[in-house]
Amino acid sequence: MLIADLWREAGLPDDVFTVVHGDSVAVNALLDHPGVAGISFVGSTPVARHVFERATGSGKRCQALGGAKNHAVVLPDADVASAADALTAAGYGSAGERCMAVSAVVAVGDADPLVRELAERATALVTGPGTDPGSDMGPLITAAHRDRVAGYVGSAEDEGATVVVDGRDVKVPGADDGFFVGPTLVDHVTRRWRSTGTRSSARSCPCSVSTPWTRPSRWSTPTPTATARPSSPGTATPPGGSGGTSRWDGRGQRGHPVPMAYYSFGGWKDSLFGDAHIHGMEGVRFNTRLKSVTTRWPEPAGSGVPAAPIPSTSLGRQPLTVGWRC
Repeated sequence: MLIADLWREAGLPDDVFTVVHGDSVAVNALLDHPGVAGISFVGSTPVARHVFERATGSGKRCQALGGAKNHAVVLPDADVASAADALTAAGYGSAGERCMAVSAVVAVGDADPLVRELAERATALVTGPGTDPGSDMGPLITAAHRDRVAGYVGSAEDEGATVVVDGRDVKVPGADDGFFVGPTLVDHVTRRWRSTGTRSSARSCPCSVSTPWTRPSRWSTPTPTATARPSSPGTATPPGGSGGTSRWDGRGQRGHPVPMAYYSFGGWKDSLFGDAHIHGMEGVRFNTRLKSVTTRWPEPAGSGVPAAPIPSTSLGRQPLTVGWRC
């Protein structure tokens, strides 16, 4: 609504930018309406699949992005302190509410020093109201979502994982009724744990609060670990000094490197339906149409060249095709 108000104050004509509030009824109306040419969506994977299937079934262009479970692979040659700083920002920064937030870490070899460093940083984060500038982590959106995230942590314990930092019992002064879960760090998890394949916080909900860890013994092992996820749009690898990072970057199908905003971004597998990405030139192509105009300039009268000649390479000037973005 704030963006709409800013457009209006800037003098944008009415009906150029419209905000519509509603539920699935309003969404399906847009997906079916013949006046809507394209649909761009970011949300959970089940809804993204529905939006894509219904929009394309109505003959519309559609880019539909679903949930994400991004990985960071920390190789033995990584700088531990630097990696811990990056993982704290990537996993807990912005309350985890970023498309490329990293909530799963694959630490190769001896992960204990890295776990200690990250635990120290996680426990120093402040959980509190989102309106408080001093808060690092805000509340979840509903009590049901808070309980679901807490259930992920509980299921990890049931499967033998170690909860290094437990945010389920966090207390926020003056906000006893808030839906809070603090930063949580889970170690020694397996790929069977349901949170390793499910984003604890889908794009439509705030706060990714748990960072699970797996520990392969060799640098070549992370590729299937990061690739097997149904929704893994990107993988980050903290740099090291012995070349392991660059060597591993060229192996396997594991999404694309975590992008900057000016590169195209969309995801793989259940993170993206269709082939239209968001940023970069792909976003420009999606939101515009290529128009081609064929123009012919006849020869002057008396030149002997017919005004409407039979197509032939032996005749004079050929048609000129011009293309541009509109």
